[in-house]
Amino acid sequence: MPDHEADNAIDLLQDLIGRARHAGADAADAVYFEGTSLSHGRRLGKTEKLERSEGHDLGLRVFVGRQQAVVSSSDRSPKALEELVERAVAMARTVPEDPYCGLAEPDEVAREWPALDMDDPEEPGIEVLIERARAAEEAALAVSGVTNSEGAEAGWGRSRVVLAASNGFVGSYSGTSQGVSASVIAGAGGGMERDYDYASAVYAADLRDPAEIGKSAGERAVKRLGAKKMATGRCPVVFDPRVARGLVSALLGAISGPAIARGTSFLKDKLGERIFPEAFTIIDDPHRPRGLRSKPFDAEGLANRRRAIIDKGVLTTWLLDLRSVRQLGLKSTGHASRGTSSPPGPAPTNVWIEPGEVDPKALIADIKSGFYVTEMMGMGVNGVTGDYSRGAAGFWIDNGEIAFSVSEMTVAGNLKDMFLRLVAANDLEFRSGIDAPTLRIDDLTVAGA
Repeated sequence: MPDHEADNAIDLLQDLIGRARHAGADAADAVYFEGTSLSHGRRLGKTEKLERSEGHDLGLRVFVGRQQAVVSSSDRSPKALEELVERAVAMARTVPEDPYCGLAEPDEVAREWPALDMDDPEEPGIEVLIERARAAEEAALAVSGVTNSEGAEAGWGRSRVVLAASNGFVGSYSGTSQGVSASVIAGAGGGMERDYDYASAVYAADLRDPAEIGKSAGERAVKRLGAKKMATGRCPVVFDPRVARGLVSALLGAISGPAIARGTSFLKDKLGERIFPEAFTIIDDPHRPRGLRSKPFDAEGLANRRRAIIDKGVLTTWLLDLRSVRQLGLKSTGHASRGTSSPPGPAPTNVWIEPGEVDPKALIADIKSGFYVTEMMGMGVNGVTGDYSRGAAGFWIDNGEIAFSVSEMTVAGNLKDMFLRLVAANDLEFRSGIDAPTLRIDDLTVAGA
């Protein structure tokens, strides 16, 4: 969105807020999203998808005392906007009071923020996406043992977010995303296995080579052939980076403000305590250059910043928006996020575990018998108790080496105990916005045959 279009969006939101105040709202904020995307999908050399979409959406939140309502619309016609305001104010007058809702005070909102390198100015042509997907799929199919393709995709998108509020905040930012993926099948009959690989980046220049992605997907699928099911027992478990990030996600859910305010988190009484080994630091950085989840301010117009949510093993903060701040009697951490049809809620930005000191090969070198996990299934994490049980597949470690493929396994434990026994390798890569290096936990329950 060029600057003049951003200015037009700001004018639109401020007009909506003014109308809401005139209609009886005590306060209001409004958010506008505009996006363009381009995507191509192919399978076995034939195009399955070629799409371009452009759209916009806006949301208005109004407050009448301690009553709030949120309405959204993609129609910007004068009549539709008039009805949007009327409906929002009418709804706010009928809903129950929420003692914790409300905007930030004028002296709390951000007045300046960093310019983040989040927008690649060059839009790729469709022929570029076609070539990325072609290169990925052909490289995957060229791997010996690959017998079929589930397809390859390449995509690009640009979005703009504009936020305005009656407390005086006005801000906007834009960002781009690029992605390539491939998924293939190896083997035949009852012995078939599938696997995939992908890459995402803000700038095209930072995107991995599509042929490398396809080759990796093919090699991963072939390596899974002949999978066995191991006996139930206890052993070291090593999590590949693409599944290790799930442990970070479990932590983030457990330190979210609403869960803490409700008392429904297994970490509710752990603030300021060591819950990871001393060697562990976990960063949340909304200002990471070219970060997939970077943003210059939060969805309530508050300043955000880089922070160590785990600092040398110690839990230093919750993830808070204004509502949970008021419930807990704390200060906002600038983690508010929102769409157009619901109030803000806390969410992480770019989060990663700082890498350890040993490489992945050294991390498993002393494991006589263990499980290297590359895929996890199911949602078996109990946020209240920390109990963890998920389906898993990967490879068996025998005398410090990856030996053979295993599947139909389950990994189980309790996250409070698992967090304290983690060991990290040095292979951190920024791939998804929530990232981790290879992780190891000794003496976990592994269930199989």
